[in-house]
Amino acid sequence: MASTAQEIRIRPLSELDISRVVAIDERLTGVYRPEVWERRVGYYLRRDPDSCPVAEIGGTVVGFMFSDVRGGEFGLEETTGWIERFGVDPDFQGRSIGRRLFEAVQAQMAGHGVKMIRTLVDKKDSDLASFLRAVGFENAALQALEMKNPAEPPPERSSK
Repeated sequence: MASTAQEIRIRPLSELDISRVVAIDERLTGVYRPEVWERRVGYYLRRDPDSCPVAEIGGTVVGFMFSDVRGGEFGLEETTGWIERFGVDPDFQGRSIGRRLFEAVQAQMAGHGVKMIRTLVDKKDSDLASFLRAVGFENAALQALEMKNPAEPPPERSSK
């Protein structure tokens, strides 16, 4: 029996969600990274767990969206909402879970006075960019720039 939108429960992030966030990320990336997610979940629980909804179906977390409200970054003085990371278990994609998570984030950010929501997307991730455009994101006037740190320490040598 297929799940319907009515069976999707959106609620704030809790510490008990770490293992499912790790599992969803591993399914999406192929990399098991519990230490990354333990740090990130801890950060968001301290900041504002209500801005980090998770989606449950049948009591199991099937998606998450981590966002934050900040101001004064990158010379942008307005209060800005940032969506940092999100994911939906591949077995549950195509059921509007990502859209429902985004709508929960939008509502929470509106309560903080946010008028602009931003995120960054790898140019190679066309599926993610397509989803973000579908929920209303557009190309920004801002441009991300990066460089490898020339002062990065050399790799450690093994002593034999």
